[in-house]
Amino acid sequence: MIRSVWRRLRGLSAYLDLRLLRWRTGTPEGQRGAFVVLSLATVVLLAISWIDYQVLPAAWFFLPILIGAAVLKARYLIALVSFALICLIVTVAHETATAGTVGGRLSTLVAIAVATAFVVFESSRNRSGLPSALSEAMLADLRDRLQAQSKVPPLPEGWVSQSAVLSAGGGRYAGDFLVANLSEDESHLEMILVDVCGKGVAAGTQSLHFAGALGGLIGALPPVGLFTAANDFLLRQRWDEGFATAVHVVVDMVSGEYSIISAGHPPAMVWSRAERRWRVDEARGVALGVTARPDFHRTHGTLGPGDALMFYTDGVVESRSRDLMSGFAWMAETAREAVRNGFEGAPRRILAKVDAGDDDRAILILARESAAAAIDPSEVDSAGRISSGGGTGSASPHPTVGPASPGEPRSPISPTA
Repeated sequence: MIRSVWRRLRGLSAYLDLRLLRWRTGTPEGQRGAFVVLSLATVVLLAISWIDYQVLPAAWFFLPILIGAAVLKARYLIALVSFALICLIVTVAHETATAGTVGGRLSTLVAIAVATAFVVFESSRNRSGLPSALSEAMLADLRDRLQAQSKVPPLPEGWVSQSAVLSAGGGRYAGDFLVANLSEDESHLEMILVDVCGKGVAAGTQSLHFAGALGGLIGALPPVGLFTAANDFLLRQRWDEGFATAVHVVVDMVSGEYSIISAGHPPAMVWSRAERRWRVDEARGVALGVTARPDFHRTHGTLGPGDALMFYTDGVVESRSRDLMSGFAWMAETAREAVRNGFEGAPRRILAKVDAGDDDRAILILARESAAAAIDPSEVDSAGRISSGGGTGSASPHPTVGPASPGEPRSPISPTA
């Protein structure tokens, strides 16, 4: 007996889950199911109100209409509204015939009619064609996809990544995103941090659109070719604010060699374990979507054990209280303090010190783990720097800089790789 009841309950649960899934996908079957449920609820209200109008007066009939506005598309909502109003008129007419005319009842009917007209009007103006609950579910799904794509894949042993993103105003949608790709043999990591013009939800949909395009190009084109294709893509969109800044990095996960190309993005920073400081990288370029022939320059370097690369968007360094150059200096000092005890959680510690503003903020740190967990005090000189005889690698102090030419031969870490 108990097993039979349990099986029936499981079958009912599976049936309801299926119906809910079909409703969430906006299928006609799901809409019809929701319409039937709300219509039956209206009939129940009519039956109770017919028996005792004082228990369920006319105002209760607005409840299924209000729920329908959240879960039904326009044509199903209009059908529900028509049915609910008919039931309302029937129960009011019955109560009037039984108890006589009451002045307050007429004002209630007028208020319900006005509110219903407003609900239908708002539903018809919905540009997505979906009810508010489905629109929210769709936006949440798009947000989740963007966040999933922005995760750095699991890295080989000896490498770690840390990231943090805050959207403008604390919302859940941001114009900053990351696209990453690790080669099948895990020998090369390629990442692009992008800042789409705009803030919050307004930039969120453009970010998802652009991220999809970059996700299909990364790993398939050399970096300069990828940036060129991305630039052409933005120019074709003809968005009102159709430009974006981006920084691209390719890292050899075996040797630690890296190549950086920037398109109008705030300069990357390189952490030197030997010097215990961040220095500003020199890669520069024109933002994507501004001109048909943007100019990009690249830098090269090598990350030794304990060294790291840091990328961030302009919302982190821009402030009303300081200029951009002061912002870079502030970033270098704040980041130095944030990694004093390790890179774990460093991006969040940095963002916690950023002034609240109206721009999206994102930070990504890629670090090569040190072979030794602790630093021998004998390796530290009077200036607090690790002596070169300590046996640890360090980021190249003077990375090479040069134009990124699409015609150059491909190599694992060159911008044309």
